[in-house]
Amino acid sequence: MADPRTTAAQVKAPIGQFGGGFMTSREAKAVCDAHGLGARELYFRGRCGVLGECDADVVASIAVFFPLEHVEESWNGGRKLPVEQAVELYAEACRAWGRRKLGGYDGCARIAELLQRVVERAPSTGAPLFAGWRAVPLPDDPPARATQLMHCLRELRGGLHANAVIAAGLHPLEATLAADHDATPFGHVSGEMIAKFFTWPEPYATPSPAIVARRAEVEERTDDLMAPMFSVLDDGESDVLMELLRFGHAR
Repeated sequence: MADPRTTAAQVKAPIGQFGGGFMTSREAKAVCDAHGLGARELYFRGRCGVLGECDADVVASIAVFFPLEHVEESWNGGRKLPVEQAVELYAEACRAWGRRKLGGYDGCARIAELLQRVVERAPSTGAPLFAGWRAVPLPDDPPARATQLMHCLRELRGGLHANAVIAAGLHPLEATLAADHDATPFGHVSGEMIAKFFTWPEPYATPSPAIVARRAEVEERTDDLMAPMFSVLDDGESDVLMELLRFGHAR
């Protein structure tokens, strides 16, 4: 029977992959093509548009792992699309991707039921994108609903993780390079690949053993911070959630 911390650690990868997979999907590309947006312009305008119309520096304050210049260029470049429209288009890309990937999976309704309880009761402190996405209306159909809820939880963990990195005194690039990553849209990938995806300029310094150890501690701390979120589920429900996500992830 799973305790909340075990649940937090075990669902990280499938939630990260399902909740973020739409960001690099053909559904997102179609939105870019239809509205004349670059991929990163939609990414920042759609994902961070829940903050409202604001200065690029506000967006950079929560897009912790990207270089400031890249955030500014992408956010400002996306201003051709009003934030409310960008959020709705991004949300619909998430839903459409979920329907395509999970449309034949009977476990979606139960996943959505359990995750909605977690999302509704989780505190939003330190995770403004989570708070913004929680306010976006959910679709009725289970595959889209489950995927949007996974996106919400991905934003919650991401916000708390960023706080843990900062508290540990790590530079975002150091934190990116000092670990492999398994909760990404690409599956399990190296820190160097993610650094390139985030557009940090090369070459990259090899993280010292001390940095690697500190980054491992940050991951543990993030699991600690996420654990209370899953305390709204009893042990049996946590087991069901992990099994359903595991099965869906393997499809």
